[in-house]
Amino acid sequence: MVKANERKTSRRAVYEVLRRQVLTMELPPGAALSENELAATLGVSRTPVRESLILLAEEGLVQVFPQVGSFVSRVDPVKVADAQFLREAVELAALDDLPAALDPAVVADLRSNVERQRRPGIDLEEFFALDEEFHHGLLRLSGHANAWATVVAAKGHLDRARRLGLYEADSPGTFVHQHADILDAVTRGDAEQARTAMRAHLRAVFDDVERIRARSPELFSSNSTTAPTRRSIAIWE
Repeated sequence: MVKANERKTSRRAVYEVLRRQVLTMELPPGAALSENELAATLGVSRTPVRESLILLAEEGLVQVFPQVGSFVSRVDPVKVADAQFLREAVELAALDDLPAALDPAVVADLRSNVERQRRPGIDLEEFFALDEEFHHGLLRLSGHANAWATVVAAKGHLDRARRLGLYEADSPGTFVHQHADILDAVTRGDAEQARTAMRAHLRAVFDDVERIRARSPELFSSNSTTAPTRRSIAIWE
């Protein structure tokens, strides 16, 4: 008999795998999700897959249509804007709380992070991970590191929009320069300039969203309640 804690561990592992696949676009917007296929691929029963899809639906990353099936949600511009609002509120407020004497260890970590972002030919997923560490590091510097978990939980649609922007740009150079400018203002004690640079950096995603949405509207939600057309597609290649 499978113990309750083992079932919870299995469900959590499946949820984390599927969430990562959705956020990294390995499961693209609109992709059909077969419980049987996912269970076979992951080597688990259908139960943790079904439970994970329910959790992802609660986050707005999956849509479940009775008698039709489950699909990866298309990127919702409204949810992108909501998550951006939350992120901006948290990160700008954190800059206001920076102490006069910055933790030298955290500053060193942030400088190392920016240098790693500058590596030629950096993989975009590696850059995305460094980007996340950079912003989390700024919250650590202000004493609000724990707030990052709340931000992360709310920004699934935003993260997909950010990745679309990165993939289109093909190079993260512009974002690296923005990070460097923010860190420079922080270490100089220029809170006003840090806030201005941070606000411009965080809001750049909206330009990417509108440009990509005009070119590839099929990736974005039209707020329709109509189920996508189920196609036989290979989503785990």
